[in-house]
Amino acid sequence: MGVLEGLRENGIDLSAAPMVGTSAGSWAAAATALDVDFDQLAALDVPRFPDPRSGVLANSARRVFGNAMRANVHVIACALPRLHRTELDGALIPLSTMVAASSAVPGLLAPQRVNGRWYIDGGVRSGVSVDLAAPADLLIVIAPLAGAMFGPFNNLVERNTDREVTAWKKSCGGNVRLFAPNAETAKIATLPHHLFDKGRAIEAYAHGRQEARGK
Repeated sequence: MGVLEGLRENGIDLSAAPMVGTSAGSWAAAATALDVDFDQLAALDVPRFPDPRSGVLANSARRVFGNAMRANVHVIACALPRLHRTELDGALIPLSTMVAASSAVPGLLAPQRVNGRWYIDGGVRSGVSVDLAAPADLLIVIAPLAGAMFGPFNNLVERNTDREVTAWKKSCGGNVRLFAPNAETAKIATLPHHLFDKGRAIEAYAHGRQEARGK
């Protein structure tokens, strides 16, 4: 959200642009399309973990997104049982349902049912799914788990992101502008459970906003 806001302040408004979001990125895409600001998202309660109750994330998402749908928003979730990466279409499915599916972290939150199928967090297979983005002259990629995050895990995420960027460029021929945490921002979240800490999220928002404004 911080990067998106920083880009907007630099005159790059993506609210009507095609967006593909994964996990937390699906919330950012939905919020951007619906003009829901970061403070509204930050006001939501953080679920307790683990929470096996069905519908927890969807109920939370409906508080800010309602049952709105937007054709320019697609999200990536993994379909059970084989974890097939699936692109869910915001023209056909409420954004609140899609983001719940895309961010249902296995072992922490219950899968989300969409049109008779069960889905879990899209980040299980890919952090950003760059290779599934539509053709464009310029693709803006926001990869919060790449850059300087999490040591060896970062290396895996970064290699996968690089492969996807290369595949997208080869297929679509466009340019890519990649945003990933710098070393200072990465200090905010050094362990996986930090990703669910609201205070750290607020701090990361400010850093991302500043980084985007500076580019």
